[in-house]
Amino acid sequence: MKTTVEIPDALLKEAQKYASQHGLTFREVVETSLRRTLQQEQGVKKPFRLRKVTFKGKGQLIQDWDTIRALIYEGRGG
Repeated sequence: MKTTVEIPDALLKEAQKYASQHGLTFREVVETSLRRTLQQEQGVKKPFRLRKVTFKGKGQLIQDWDTIRALIYEGRGG
């Protein structure tokens, strides 16, 4: 499909220079640039952020694993 696009002269010259330096046609530069722009827009997602969750207290008071295990299984026949 053919279309007309207005490009500032300086940008056109820069793109033509880039195409020449890289052995590409101007059309290839424009097409590749459009595809990259569209792919980036589709791939932009907010990064996952883990919420900071805190609670009031004095932290872990028991530091002995045998005691912790006994408390977990207390009343469960363990």
